Amino acid sequence: MTRLFDFAQNALDKFPKDDFLVTKKNGEWQKTSTLEFVNQGNKISRGLLKLGIKPGDKIGLISTTNRTEWCVMDLGISQIGVITVPVYPTISVDDYIYIFNNAEIKYCFVSDKDLYDKLIDVQKSVNSLVGIFCFDDVKSAPSWKEILDLGEDDATQDEVEDLKNSINEEDLATLIYTSGTTGRPKGVMLTHRNLVSNVLASTPRIPKLNIDYKEMKALSFLPICHVFERMIYYIYSYNGFSIYFAESIEKIGDNVREVKPQYMTVVPRLVEKVYDTIYNKGTSAGGLKAKIFLWAVGIAENYDINKSKTFKHWIADKLVFSKWREGLGGNILTLVSGSAALSKRLNTMFHAAGIPILEGYGLTETSPVIAVNSFEKLKIGSVGQPLANLEVKIAQDGEIIVKGPSITKGYFKAEDKNEEAFTKDGFFMTGDIGHLDEDNFLFITDRKKEMFKTSGGKYIAPQVIENAAKASKFIDQIMVVGDGEKMPCALVQPNFEMVRSWAKIKNVSVGDTNQDLCNNKEIKDRIEKELEQYNRHLGKWEQIKMIELTPDVWSVEDGLLTPTLKLKRKAIKEKYLDLYNKMYGH
Repeated sequence: MTRLFDFAQNALDKFPKDDFLVTKKNGEWQKTSTLEFVNQGNKISRGLLKLGIKPGDKIGLISTTNRTEWCVMDLGISQIGVITVPVYPTISVDDYIYIFNNAEIKYCFVSDKDLYDKLIDVQKSVNSLVGIFCFDDVKSAPSWKEILDLGEDDATQDEVEDLKNSINEEDLATLIYTSGTTGRPKGVMLTHRNLVSNVLASTPRIPKLNIDYKEMKALSFLPICHVFERMIYYIYSYNGFSIYFAESIEKIGDNVREVKPQYMTVVPRLVEKVYDTIYNKGTSAGGLKAKIFLWAVGIAENYDINKSKTFKHWIADKLVFSKWREGLGGNILTLVSGSAALSKRLNTMFHAAGIPILEGYGLTETSPVIAVNSFEKLKIGSVGQPLANLEVKIAQDGEIIVKGPSITKGYFKAEDKNEEAFTKDGFFMTGDIGHLDEDNFLFITDRKKEMFKTSGGKYIAPQVIENAAKASKFIDQIMVVGDGEKMPCALVQPNFEMVRSWAKIKNVSVGDTNQDLCNNKEIKDRIEKELEQYNRHLGKWEQIKMIELTPDVWSVEDGLLTPTLKLKRKAIKEKYLDLYNKMYGH
């Protein structure tokens, strides 16, 4: 197992199944067998060769949702030595133009009409881009099926096999452009070895109970163009799981109940939203039901994973937690969380409810997993122990640095960036601050780049404060500010639904619009009261002294969050500069 396409052959040899990949179309789950998947991958390889594609060429893959066609293309492209360039569907036209020109993309495959139209605009500014194909049937757009048809004749399969045999594990497999919270995207070069080694080293951390592989299912919905979901897709394939692709983030609840998966990846933002839904449903029942629900929540909050469950816990499980599991399909073995820090409180509660979340950590440049918890070795609040094939150290300034087979060779066409990214002895500098405890568990405390200094010379680690504050039901998003200022303050996006419910109960008039709600003094006072609780646990210099409420829901679409739902700090500050200046009296 040395090249990405080896996973497909391994799945066919060891775990053949009728529902290897499953995508919902027109209300029906459409299954693709392992054999069909491998055959289609070969057709794509033959078709691309007939188009004149050569090893080393770059092909873009862009899809609004995860789907079978993306995976077939990934296989067909990779086994003839061509480099995939997966791109987020939500980025700007300017970023598309930059990435496509930087990578010199020859062909691009997109999911739907909207993306096709967007790419037609992009093509005018990209000399290398010869053609765009569409997965959906779109009038006047070339279909990806044309490539399948081109490769229908298997007489040229020998050429595909020769190319497969010539591909080395050190060959470049993919270029992934990091979205970044600032500046131009950087093309991270990942080899076959980078990704394969990460899959093999991460596999032992995945809990597997005595369930026949034919019954094992995973639901995939985080963007597969992101290295986290993509590497997990290879893990699912390597272990013989069926992979069902969710329709959309809005339909995730329905899909999880239909599929009843054992595995899912999540980001903290989704866990927060799932819990908010559970909480609102549990408390809205009123009367005795709501009292029982809140009693069970109290038990979950105080759960110690290292101790046996109490009799009260078993009762809470029967009455309340079993319903939480049912809401996630009833079969979840584990949720794997990455991308950002997960609140310890939420993690504890989900473990208490029998929905264990295994938190991990990594970057695009590390393919991605550096460390991850497992059932055997778990500490809530940590991101687990480093993988066995990696060397992880803490630099003198607290930065996490790492060396091993899954670390990128560097950035595409950016030698200057490579020099900045590695130490003299070859360790990759993650840009994250953390520590290893006595049991070798890794704890992340903040992003080095996001830490800032107040005018009094005190360092502030904003993420720690933000993660604690987001445990409040009144706060949807929060960004701590104050670089070079005399004190830390915060921009807060309220949980509008929760705030309106509270206002109704308290007979507080909040007006019709979000702007009216944000202008309401009682609402602001109530949220400040929430933050006072968290301030008590902070040093005097770290305490949030003032807040302003923002009237919009921060989203990927409006450029305030990255595709993995991290804060775009510069963009948020620019959008709410008037509120920022108001807090600091500028």
